[in-house]
Amino acid sequence: MHILVIGAAGMVGRKLTEALVRDGGIGGRPIERFTLADVVAADRPAGFAGAVESVAADLSAPGVAAGLVATRPDLIFHLAAIVSGEAEADFEKGYRINLDGTRLLLEAIRLEGRTAPYRPRLVFTSSIAVFGAPFPDAIGDEFFSTPLTSYGTQKAIGELLLNDYSRRGFVDGVGIRLPTIVVRPGKPNAAASGFFSNILREPLVGQEAVLPVSRDVRHWFASPRAAVGFLRHAATMDTAQLGWRRTLSAPGLSATVGEEIDALRRIAGDRAVRLIREEPNETITRIVAGWPRNFDAKRALSLGFVAERDFDEILRAHVDDELGGRVGG
Repeated sequence: MHILVIGAAGMVGRKLTEALVRDGGIGGRPIERFTLADVVAADRPAGFAGAVESVAADLSAPGVAAGLVATRPDLIFHLAAIVSGEAEADFEKGYRINLDGTRLLLEAIRLEGRTAPYRPRLVFTSSIAVFGAPFPDAIGDEFFSTPLTSYGTQKAIGELLLNDYSRRGFVDGVGIRLPTIVVRPGKPNAAASGFFSNILREPLVGQEAVLPVSRDVRHWFASPRAAVGFLRHAATMDTAQLGWRRTLSAPGLSATVGEEIDALRRIAGDRAVRLIREEPNETITRIVAGWPRNFDAKRALSLGFVAERDFDEILRAHVDDELGGRVGG
């Protein structure tokens, strides 16, 4: 099997590639080749004996998508995007990367299939930002998409394109609306949701973090472990079960910022919690107010997708995976 990962240098892309290498294959097929694409070169996955091509390029640039698809990968993970805060701040860049890049990829696949049959599985990461207020107590599978951010709009259009190109037989697509992923390792990014991770990640290693919203803000979460699990399952599931509604809201955990902090206290103690500094930010508060808070993800659960049951489980996964099981500065 030849796997193309677009967005391979990002956190989820790296963890996904590492998991696939550990598994030794996917869907009962050994992996012979990876193409890892991102705006910066992705590292070769440790322990992989097969061929690896690392491509540093912008998917929205002319010819890039066609060049990636010309090698006819069997499975494509499209994870590349600029995050919500950046897409809101830079309107043109958001549409170029998040929408044009997706459209060019789908079109490259369609055109590649004109010379000889080609219909790869394409796993597309969408977002819960496709939904906008007012919300029910829990968003069900029939709730409509009315995004209140440019990022959410770009992702919603990507979902429609994925449906149409799948319906026409050009790709075998599966879209996954990811919850907000916490705890994200590494440095803070430009996502408006970044503080959900920052208020846990930094205090766990003895550093201060800023909380820009009130503690009663509720949101929908899953861990990096769960996100990788969603993508791996989407790559091998029977897509006939999806019909022409090719995008699913992934399962997750609804929790408040206060419940995040309570989990931090249980795992790292009061000293860690005291490192959180509350500094209200009107812009972030406004953006977050338009985001979903809770889901009833029956469809995804019935199709075998799984996530964490409580925030302690999410936090322990980060401590085990990123901190060697230890907390403190």
